[in-house]
Amino acid sequence: MEPQVMTSLMLKALAHPIRRRIMSVMGAQDFARAADLAEQLGVPANTLSFHLRSLADAGLILEAPEHARDRRDRVWKLAHVAFQVGSPEEPIAPENELPLTGFLSQMALDQQRMVARILEWAPAYATGRDADVKGNLSTGTLRLTPGQAREVFREMQEVLERARELHGAGAPTGPGPGEGPGPEDGEEAAPDARVWAWDFTVMAAREDL
Repeated sequence: MEPQVMTSLMLKALAHPIRRRIMSVMGAQDFARAADLAEQLGVPANTLSFHLRSLADAGLILEAPEHARDRRDRVWKLAHVAFQVGSPEEPIAPENELPLTGFLSQMALDQQRMVARILEWAPAYATGRDADVKGNLSTGTLRLTPGQAREVFREMQEVLERARELHGAGAPTGPGPGEGPGPEDGEEAAPDARVWAWDFTVMAAREDL
């Protein structure tokens, strides 16, 4: 499915960190209940409802009543599987450049915080104090033509899409509720059986950038 080019409304809606986090969590699952999102993100239900409505008004998410348990159950899903900020083939309008710049600045802060979390945890993993894999940071350099680079990026996206489809609705989860039955009450799922949300960033820069 082709990514949706983000509009000015979408970019402005994602200027808020809670909304970006909501989109991140929802991107890892087919649908999410408002009550579950509030618990998972540690946000009051009324605050979360406001941000969900803002995302819906911007065209980023949709209500998913087909997954609701009853009329009071508010369930949401992404309006599109993937989004992009524009390209030479599908450029954004000139008036969208300012909100795009603001959105990218916020994204940069999100990436800095993620790298900081990984670097804080890495010494404990490297010394064996924490044997649980909680992150990964790989760097390197490839020599590729522009066409080869585009093909590598496409294949990476396909791998990530397959990984997204791996999560099961009934799989035991880490902190935050799952979408179905997990371990019996009072039981802990085996560490390797838990399904966790993993934030990821795919980034590459050509030497002349």
